[in-house]
Amino acid sequence: MRKIEIKTSATCYDSIDALEKEDAFLMNKAIEARAKAYAPYSNFSVGAALLLENGAVVLGNNQENAAYPSGMCAERVAIWKAASEYPTMKVLKLAITASAANATVAKPVGPCGACRQSLLEYEIKQATPFKMLLMGEVGEVIITDSLVSLLPFSFDNTYL
Repeated sequence: MRKIEIKTSATCYDSIDALEKEDAFLMNKAIEARAKAYAPYSNFSVGAALLLENGAVVLGNNQENAAYPSGMCAERVAIWKAASEYPTMKVLKLAITASAANATVAKPVGPCGACRQSLLEYEIKQATPFKMLLMGEVGEVIITDSLVSLLPFSFDNTYL
């Protein structure tokens, strides 16, 4: 038996105001997307904004339905929209923000497991990591350099 140590790192900023201009712009786009989320069942709205290498910004937000939880998360809406509209463009950055109807979300929210796996597929496909910016409704923003930071021991096509 041997023990494996996994290390990851992220940068934490006090607020959106402390971010570099481009990162703050992208997070504000995610906030705009969050405001358009359709979340009548969970009352938890999520917005995502992708910055592509051609400068395009692709937005997504969570979409629920009465057969809850069969809706779709903001991150997958955004990445699949980007892949559909810009199939050859690399993703440079992804900003995610969330808010709740019954409380203020004051800590960064990361993608769910299904979204992490879907996002990883595109990071592997483009053979280049992309930066992830995570925020709640207010407060700190955490930035990682790659999705792998959030998903060690990931499952990919090498297992198939």
